[in-house]
Amino acid sequence: MTFSFARRIQHAPASFLGELFRVSADPSIISFAGGLPSSALIDAEGLSDAARDVFATDPRTALQYSTTDGYLPLREYIAARYRRRLGVPATAGEIQITNGSQQCLDLFAKIFLNAGDRVGVERPGYLGAIEAFSLYEPVFETVRLDSEGPDPGAFEKMLMERPVKFFYGIPNSQNPSGCTYSPGRRREIAGILDGTDTVFYEDDAFGELFFDGKARLPLKRLLPGQAVISGSFSKITAPGMRIGWMYAPQEILTAFNTAKQAADLHSNFLCQQILHRYLTTHDLDAHIQKIVAVYGRQCRLMCDLFDDLMPSLSHTTPEGGMFLTATLPAGLHAMKVFEEGVRQKVAVLPGMPFFVDGGGTGMIRLNFSNADEEKISEGMHRLAGVIKRLS
Repeated sequence: MTFSFARRIQHAPASFLGELFRVSADPSIISFAGGLPSSALIDAEGLSDAARDVFATDPRTALQYSTTDGYLPLREYIAARYRRRLGVPATAGEIQITNGSQQCLDLFAKIFLNAGDRVGVERPGYLGAIEAFSLYEPVFETVRLDSEGPDPGAFEKMLMERPVKFFYGIPNSQNPSGCTYSPGRRREIAGILDGTDTVFYEDDAFGELFFDGKARLPLKRLLPGQAVISGSFSKITAPGMRIGWMYAPQEILTAFNTAKQAADLHSNFLCQQILHRYLTTHDLDAHIQKIVAVYGRQCRLMCDLFDDLMPSLSHTTPEGGMFLTATLPAGLHAMKVFEEGVRQKVAVLPGMPFFVDGGGTGMIRLNFSNADEEKISEGMHRLAGVIKRLS
């Protein structure tokens, strides 16, 4: 039998994720290639207590169907945290609970994009967003990132010459680079967008993970009616619960809710209740402080080892998040580093999946959150040996 698949799946880019899962499953390999938060920092005991509490009080309600927009007390918690941390006037009615922030990417593209529509992304850009958007057959327009954010001249030129339905960016600890938009660049980008019909999609998966503990100015505050934010509890509580959210104007959320209902009716209601119980009985800020203290040490160690062991390689120096990128010696292909690295029991992610218009062959991404300091030290020594062998 010949299966007649839709054009969208036939044209979807090949995913590197299957190869990453294969590598990550091998315990002998030190993997800097994935995007996992530290399992050791998940508060399993606290979440277990919250789950027992939910089952002890009203389990049948938690195990029943619910509304598509999500558990109201959890949405109220998220909105209150936005008001307190970021100074944006969020309300529960502007929050939609999703299956992780990854679902936001799919549903947002579904309600905005027709085949051939233009969508803007950072260069390099998050591969999960590129894969999600690609299923709707858009034309990608890219804007180069520098250390302060998207190049403003290129950003303005794109909006004037090749307008996009929306621009997707990660202003805080960008994936893959780890770079953070500067305050001035945020205002510059907002000024360019103001008055246009382009929405700014602000993916804030890492906004709570700054090593100095300070919140950064969201684009949403500068463009209240023109920007949306997606967020996630995956990096600050537990990714397996798959709880994220979209914060957007009501007109967008109405369409978003329709698409969400058609996709899955609603996100896991039991996990929403357990998470809310956890958040209201535990100190989330103190828990996040523990996470960023560990990630900060691990990031500094990885950067120091780059400088000591591979001084010819340039690398980003993140202010937070979970990732950094490094530029390889001229002529050295990232896939060669990946393949030889796996043989030497260390894995990094080649840069190519982050570039929709070609590129990335001279770049690698490394994750510093999911390996302890001992593994980072050993893994970086192994990587240095790989680079030396191939150069």
